[in-house]
Amino acid sequence: MTQWYLSVDGNQVGPMDLAQAVAQARQNPNGHAWREGFADWQPIASIDELNPLPGAPVPAPPPAAVRSGADEIDYKIFGAEMQFVEVELDPGESAVAEAGAMMYKGSQVDMQTVFGDGSAPSGGGGGGFMDKLVGAGKRLITGESLFMTVFTHTGQGKAHVAFGAPYPGNIIPVPLTSVNGCLICQKDSFLCAAKGVSIGIHMQKKILTGLFGGEGFIMQKLEGDGMVFVHAGGTVVERQLQQGEVLDVDTGCIVALEQSVHFDIRQAGNIKTALFGGEGLFFATLHGPGKIWLQSLPFSRLAGRMLQAAPQKGGSRGEGSLLGSLGGLLDGDNRF
Repeated sequence: MTQWYLSVDGNQVGPMDLAQAVAQARQNPNGHAWREGFADWQPIASIDELNPLPGAPVPAPPPAAVRSGADEIDYKIFGAEMQFVEVELDPGESAVAEAGAMMYKGSQVDMQTVFGDGSAPSGGGGGGFMDKLVGAGKRLITGESLFMTVFTHTGQGKAHVAFGAPYPGNIIPVPLTSVNGCLICQKDSFLCAAKGVSIGIHMQKKILTGLFGGEGFIMQKLEGDGMVFVHAGGTVVERQLQQGEVLDVDTGCIVALEQSVHFDIRQAGNIKTALFGGEGLFFATLHGPGKIWLQSLPFSRLAGRMLQAAPQKGGSRGEGSLLGSLGGLLDGDNRF
């Protein structure tokens, strides 16, 4: 059964069947709607299925259109604490990745740097200059490089290219078709994807959520119908929130969420708990329905612990040794 999602004044409802969507559309004809087969949200008034003639039976939705925007790629994930993903490419297929993410590639894989997010379909013209400029601008706002690297198999048979994780954690493979074509994730979690996936921005609409939600005002939005790979620190938990289910999460532990999940914040208990509880002033609250991915070790927490342990910050360099710093002279570690 085709599932519909409606958005009215920034509030999203769904999933629902066609009859429910028609009823909602009649109450809110000025909103937007999306279902599988749509490349993007469309005005309700322009969708014939949601505007049947008075007295006419609700029509059955047509088969979902096949979107051929992204290449179909196979993959394997290797490792435990420091993972890497190996992508298998057929002739003509491509993968896109952040600059510096490559671990190795076959000799038949051509590597090219592109301006923007590299979402143009394989073999296409790649869009005009303004399209590329907009894509690059979105990436610049999210703190990423203006350029991405495209890896294309130009030979025969199978070829492989691998991408490594930037710090200890796990690589999460997500087919965008499983999340209704859109995934919202933290700015630095994207690792690589099939060419054709659009990498844009998602703006937090509420000021307090942007200021204290742990992810800032801007998150990344991955759209399309291809496979994407995001990286998270520590152990990764995937959960399916049901309709109306609410989960309180540490603001730094959110990796990614489905677009249907509502992201907000609330104060972490009373003033004493907020100030001295060690969990910060605010919790992130995630309202279902939809999938969410959480990480046990945010990079900011890892970096903070490493900074605390640095000698310049008073951290101990002689842990476990009665000689302390003097022991460094004996074992050859003479850097002070």
